[in-house]
Amino acid sequence: MHTTLQLMAEVPAQTLPARSLMAFTLASHIILVPLGVALPLITLIMHGYGLRRGDATALLLARRWSAVMAVQFAIGVVTGTVLSFEFGLLWPGLMGRWGDVFGIGFGVEAWAFFLESVLIAIYLYGWRRLPPRTHFLLGLPLPAVALLGAFGILAANSWMNTPRGFSLDAAGNPVDVRIWKAIFTPMFGPQYWHFVVAMLVTAGYVVAGVYAVGWLRGRRDRYHRLGFTVPFTVAAVFTPVQFVLGDAIARQVFQKQPVKFAAMEIVWETDTHVPEYLFGRLHPDGSISGGIRIPQLDSILAGFSPDTKVTGLTSVPASDRPTATQATIAHWAFDIMVGIGSVLALLALWYAVVWLRRRRLPASPWFYRCAAVAGVASVVAVECGWITTEVGRQPWIVYGNMRVAEAVTSTRAGSLWIMFGLIVLVYVLVFAAFLVVLLRMRTRWRLADTADGTAAEAPETDTPYGPRSAALAKGAPGTRGADDAPPGGGRP
Repeated sequence: MHTTLQLMAEVPAQTLPARSLMAFTLASHIILVPLGVALPLITLIMHGYGLRRGDATALLLARRWSAVMAVQFAIGVVTGTVLSFEFGLLWPGLMGRWGDVFGIGFGVEAWAFFLESVLIAIYLYGWRRLPPRTHFLLGLPLPAVALLGAFGILAANSWMNTPRGFSLDAAGNPVDVRIWKAIFTPMFGPQYWHFVVAMLVTAGYVVAGVYAVGWLRGRRDRYHRLGFTVPFTVAAVFTPVQFVLGDAIARQVFQKQPVKFAAMEIVWETDTHVPEYLFGRLHPDGSISGGIRIPQLDSILAGFSPDTKVTGLTSVPASDRPTATQATIAHWAFDIMVGIGSVLALLALWYAVVWLRRRRLPASPWFYRCAAVAGVASVVAVECGWITTEVGRQPWIVYGNMRVAEAVTSTRAGSLWIMFGLIVLVYVLVFAAFLVVLLRMRTRWRLADTADGTAAEAPETDTPYGPRSAALAKGAPGTRGADDAPPGGGRP
């Protein structure tokens, strides 16, 4: 692989604020990504179920979820746009030198974003305005377009981890770009499918968690049962699939990015019979403190044998590997992600056993307490996955070809810290507005579904396609339909 430019004597002062700003905006944006990628599919599953069974409750849920989907998309536009600008503003060295090689991924994502905005608008407009089957068919491209956007972003990120599809001229600049090789890198397949399934699992648990809270508060009507069952089943089905994909991507990292794997597992010296550490802290001298040490397990996990040789961090110069602190961060993030995934797998198994044996939902309050927490836990797991990916490859922004210090902007550190503070303020306001809108939607939907101030079943005699019931048509008091509610508001 190409020998990079000589490492700078000191890391530029602007590197820390630039990385901090990028990390904050990415961590904030990724909270919205699971709903953006997977909620269209979950909504259409509910929509299709409602049409096939003539189930007004399912159609009501699908319509309300589509409203949440639209609000989430609007907020995602803000956070995603900020990220797009940051690539050029904070990392001009990356985009200026390598943009022609991997920039197509961002182009694909932009086209997907445009198509998704059009399709969401059509889907929202279609309720009560289009024939049911036509409306449903027009919504079917939404999940595919959402996956196309993920395709573009993951193509760019996987290229940064395993760059190829170019040659270098005498000055070290990329030439002879081969787009297909740049897109379909060795890490693309495992990373893409691992990400997509993570989004399905996370969105499923997040949506189901809302209705689990409702169940714990005594709302056990069909509206809440169905609202819980469909997304939780999607998440439960894909949770074991994610385990297989997670193992596959870890092996790809072991083979293609051995130093990154060493950081994830805090392996200092190259050796066989390498122990596995659950948590623990790596020190600059190679010693490890804390954590739980399991003899030989790391070698067994890496190659199914204790004789498997695992490359250590010392296999490369100190300038070409993560620091001890960075390795510890990547290791903890990796362990937290795996730990959460293991607990979610047990929760999915609990659900499956009860369903297969008794053909009903679990009755234990503890199950619903766990389900309510599962949504937050799965978002934490997604965050930890990105931390592992990005911190583990340090100091490279393009693995083996360009360091972070070479790509960073020349803008003064002080200006970047001011920008960081302003972005934090804006994001706090944006996410506060997002929360307020969701709460208003919940409140209005709940009022639409209650009579005399007490909880009632969802109006199952009216569908989002009409016709409305005679009572509603006459404007009978206390019988206002869910679809007569003003935009926003919401029963969970």
